[in-house]
Amino acid sequence: MRDLNKVPLSGLRAVEAAGRLGTVVKAAEELGVTSGAVSQRIQKAEEALGQLLFKRTSKGLQLTPSGSDIMPLLTRGMSDLASAVSLLDPSRDDCLTISVAPIFASRWLVWRLRKFNDLYPHIRIRIDPNVKLLNPDHDDVDACVRVGCGGWSNVTSELLLEQRVFPVCTSEMAAQLSSPDDLASVPIIRENESLHGWSEWLAAFDLTPDLLNDGPTYADGSLCLDAAMTGQGVFMAWETLACDAVHAERIAAPFPQRMATGAKYWFVTGRERSRKKVVSLFRSWLKSEMSDSIRDWTNG
Repeated sequence: MRDLNKVPLSGLRAVEAAGRLGTVVKAAEELGVTSGAVSQRIQKAEEALGQLLFKRTSKGLQLTPSGSDIMPLLTRGMSDLASAVSLLDPSRDDCLTISVAPIFASRWLVWRLRKFNDLYPHIRIRIDPNVKLLNPDHDDVDACVRVGCGGWSNVTSELLLEQRVFPVCTSEMAAQLSSPDDLASVPIIRENESLHGWSEWLAAFDLTPDLLNDGPTYADGSLCLDAAMTGQGVFMAWETLACDAVHAERIAAPFPQRMATGAKYWFVTGRERSRKKVVSLFRSWLKSEMSDSIRDWTNG
C-alpha cells in the first residue's frame, strides 16, 4: 500500500467524485468544497500519478482511458472507507434507515412500526421509499426489503416470504362471482396495463387471461386497490398489499385460492452493515411480524 503515499486521499476523492458525477460542480457539492478546490486536487493527483485522468471539454470532464480503468476501483475503495467510518460512528447506533417499496411501506409496514417503536424506543427509524436495488454498504441505507428472485451479487439476501396473489373486489361484486369463469363478466383493473399474477392464478383453473374484460388502469398497485374498493372492478392483488384490507372487511376476496408468482420478499443487507446491532434487531422483528401476518392470512 506504499503507493498510496504518492497521492493525497483528498485528491483521490476529488477524482472519484468528478468521474462518478461527471462535473466538477457536482463533485464540489458532494465534497463540500469549492469547484476550484476540486480542480486543484484533481490536477495534483494527476501530477502525482503521472497520468491525465480527464479530458477537459466544453461539455465538462471526460475520463481518459487511464481514468476509466481506475474509476471502478476508486469508487469501490471510497465506498469501503465510508462503510468503515459509518460502522464506527456512535451516532448511528440508534438510527436505522430502511429502504422499502412505497406500496409495501404504506400498506403493510407503517401499520406495524409502532410495535417496533414500543420495543426499542431508543432507535430512530427512517423509511426510504425506493424500489431500486441498493447495496447498503455503498448507499446511505442500512437494509432493504425487495421483491424478486434473489441471488443478487455483493449483498446478503434473506428470504422473508413468497409473493402470493389473489383477486379482490367489493363484497357486492364478489357476490356475482360464483366461479372463476364469472370473471369474464366484470371489469378488470390493471396496473400500468399489466396483468401481473393473473396467468398464475387462472392456470390453476385451466383458464387464461384471454377471458378477462377491459377495465380502468392506474399507475401503481395502491391506486388499483383503492379502485377495487370503490367498485371499479376486480384487481389481482398480492398479500402484503391487500390482506389487511380484507381482514378489516374494506374489500372482499371472492375466491379463497392464493397463488405464488415466483417472486419473493427479501431482507437485503450489505456484508458490513449486517453486523450492526440495530439491523439485527429490525431483521428479527420484521421476520416475526411477517410470520404473524402469514399465520393471520392463512387462518383468515
